[in-house]
Amino acid sequence: MPEIRRVAFNSASVFALLAALASPVLAQDAVEGEVSEDSAAAPSDKEIIVTGTLIRGIAPVGTNVVAVTTADVVATGAASTNDLMSTIPQISNFNSFVSGTAGFGQPIAATNLRGLGASGGTTTLLLVNGHRLVGSGILQTYADPTIIPPGMIERVEVIPDGGSSIYGSDAIGGVINFITRKRASGVEASGRVGFADGYRTVDANLLVGKDWGTGSLMVGYNYAWHNNIQGLERDYVTQDSRAQGGTDRRVATCALTNITVAGVSYAMPGRVAGTQNKCDSTDYADIYPRERRHSVYAVLDNDMSDTVNFNMQAYYSRRDTVTRTAPLATNGTIRSTNPFFQAIGSETSQGVLFDYTSVFGDDGVQSPARFDSMGITPTFNIDIGGNWNVLLMGNYGHSFNATTERAINADAANAALAGTTTATALNPYNLSQTNPPVLAGIADYQNYSQSKQDLGEARIVLDGPFASLPGGDARVAIGAEYHWEKMDASIAFGPTATPKRNRAVASRRVKSVYGEVFVPVFGADNAQPGLAGLDLTGSVRYDSYDDVGGTTNPKVGFNYRPVEWMTFRGNYGTSFHAPSLADTTGAVDARVTSIAVSTNLAPGSSPADFFRPILFISGGSPTLQPEKANTWSLGVDIKPPVWDALNISLTYYNVDFTNVISVNAGNFLQGAAYYADPTNAPFYILNPTLAQAVAFSNGARADNFSSLQSFFSSNSPTAIYDLRRYNRGQLKQDGLDFTVSVNQKTGFGSINASFAGTYVLNRNTRETPTAAFVDRLKNGFNRLNYVASLGADVGAVTARATLTHRGSFPIIGDPVQARVKGYDTVDLYFAYDLGKIGMFKEASLTLNIDNVADQDPPFRNTGNGFANGSTLGRLVAVGLRTKL
Repeated sequence: MPEIRRVAFNSASVFALLAALASPVLAQDAVEGEVSEDSAAAPSDKEIIVTGTLIRGIAPVGTNVVAVTTADVVATGAASTNDLMSTIPQISNFNSFVSGTAGFGQPIAATNLRGLGASGGTTTLLLVNGHRLVGSGILQTYADPTIIPPGMIERVEVIPDGGSSIYGSDAIGGVINFITRKRASGVEASGRVGFADGYRTVDANLLVGKDWGTGSLMVGYNYAWHNNIQGLERDYVTQDSRAQGGTDRRVATCALTNITVAGVSYAMPGRVAGTQNKCDSTDYADIYPRERRHSVYAVLDNDMSDTVNFNMQAYYSRRDTVTRTAPLATNGTIRSTNPFFQAIGSETSQGVLFDYTSVFGDDGVQSPARFDSMGITPTFNIDIGGNWNVLLMGNYGHSFNATTERAINADAANAALAGTTTATALNPYNLSQTNPPVLAGIADYQNYSQSKQDLGEARIVLDGPFASLPGGDARVAIGAEYHWEKMDASIAFGPTATPKRNRAVASRRVKSVYGEVFVPVFGADNAQPGLAGLDLTGSVRYDSYDDVGGTTNPKVGFNYRPVEWMTFRGNYGTSFHAPSLADTTGAVDARVTSIAVSTNLAPGSSPADFFRPILFISGGSPTLQPEKANTWSLGVDIKPPVWDALNISLTYYNVDFTNVISVNAGNFLQGAAYYADPTNAPFYILNPTLAQAVAFSNGARADNFSSLQSFFSSNSPTAIYDLRRYNRGQLKQDGLDFTVSVNQKTGFGSINASFAGTYVLNRNTRETPTAAFVDRLKNGFNRLNYVASLGADVGAVTARATLTHRGSFPIIGDPVQARVKGYDTVDLYFAYDLGKIGMFKEASLTLNIDNVADQDPPFRNTGNGFANGSTLGRLVAVGLRTKL
């Protein structure tokens, strides 16, 4: 089949094939203006390819386009591009400050349009000025949008439709394109200081530019810092949900030791039968880690002649974080041979559960991380006459990531519990009496991970008009691309001086050819009653991977205008996502990890099972195959002539997503709901034997213990869970995107309002091609997300209020909770233009108040006690923006 496809694409009938296809397109004309509504208009010299199309100068065709403008960037007070994306309802994790926070092995939360999933890389393609960014991460790899200083952003364009016919892999959920400013002259600066309860943040932007008419050089710099927030600083973060009608999920590994004898618990210091010390392990763990970030982005644009334009973009970003995790803990066995042993009765051994806060401190365990990214993208645009253009682009990126995660040396702890002298033994009843070198050996364990990633691309695109039609010029673009990427990842785990090491090095080469055609059947020159315009577009791309094979993805689309102020549009196409190197031949994370206590007991378990550990397997798989999707949408855009300030847009979308890569066991902390879902049954074994655990883990390395054999010699786990990534099944989703906006000029300035969101009609999944579909809207997925805003310009004052809503959702299998509530926050923005009152020529004071009512996210009877959003609390930020 791949050979047939190659022949088809390379045959002389390629233009006929392209003419029969169509795709949604979006292009930007001059940076100073908007895309012309006349789709047949010839592009100007300043027009550049932007989002969803290879053809210069045509308006969006066939698809819904969600845009975030420069004014939105300013009004959000965005300290990073993650903050900016939180204003886009179609991004599933949009109402969550945790997107982009650092963690072991993966610093970036994948941008996830439609909530389609991102367990094997990403199904949403992130671009900057139409080109890819190098990935970041060790256990996963995603492009990091925070490398772009917010002051450099012209706007953000989102196409929530499949885009593989233009861009290749990853664009199943859609494309997000950050468009930077092209030219600037002078100096622009802004700074902001923010305060919340126990939280501080500082960010600053500096942009310096020089425009000499035929060219421009512009450099933007962003600095951002914030401190951390621990669980005890926010009352909605808790494992004890009894006050909300939930359950007590606190752990028994506390500063005060718990002893178990024959299944009976005895809490220190009283050691009364049936008593138990409990503590909240979220108290000293970060819900938002400390971070410091530096980002530089530079753009050189120069007309080398009347026919040749050269553009060079380069960036560098460094992000340092420190994440505090829960206190180190041990669940082990002490025997009477230990000189510190304190028998309760006649027993010769005891189970002991405790953490090390009394000797290592109670402010959490600090895990530092560093993430660097850099890249350079030179581009030539050559006018070869007749409005034909050749684009030559190179793109190189490199990233370096390093993270350190502290842990207990389980072997040293078990050996110390089995020690026979006071010099070698651990005293679990009073840790301070333990010999300091013994404690130092127990604390001497870390997971150090490191990754280097490289991206190289070369692209050539030829585009221009090939026929003059009554409706305008028919245009075509054809191109070819070479893509190369490499990942070199390693993990060193164990004692600092003698760690074990895993390393994986993988690379990938992709050769691609593609083409696109645009046919304006009816336009201004041949319009008829009921037929003011009809545009057809089509695109197709063939990608040949040296590791996962070849794939061809076409797309067709149309715009139909019965009258000038109304447009009906639609598109259909196929898309795919090749699994990332971090999940296949570059996967370095296959491991079996133990947790000291069973926080997810199966129904019917005895109370004593709480004190038994669990095991889980995680990692990627070299057998992963590409994910695929069929996507289509129909929509209408209306701009009534009786009120040209009003814009209305409604889109129906449909996604059929197959061969889905996901984590097999899902969230194994869901409680009873996890076991109530029959699709999870193949991915856990209750009360496993050693033989079952060895077969189940299939040779994966032991993570925080020496081997499964040694683990089972002193432990009896309640369960082993398979959390590895596989091509599991299928997802079908359809829904509605909607936007209503008004921007009305008035005698005092202007009034603007908008209501934009997305509503899911159906979301059904199945784990295998033959399994029954499960309605996910009945368990854990919300239907409605929206952002509503109201603002005004009155003299020197600009004000905006924004309501962000994340809908409620039902849950099944939890006996104490049937539904998680919706989450609504209101943000306020004020700006005072000092230039309009004669103080400074171009300067503004700004005030942002996020989460004005200090709303907590909704209660969820699992995990950290909340879900469906997160918050820093009421955040007040004051800033100054100026231009010299």
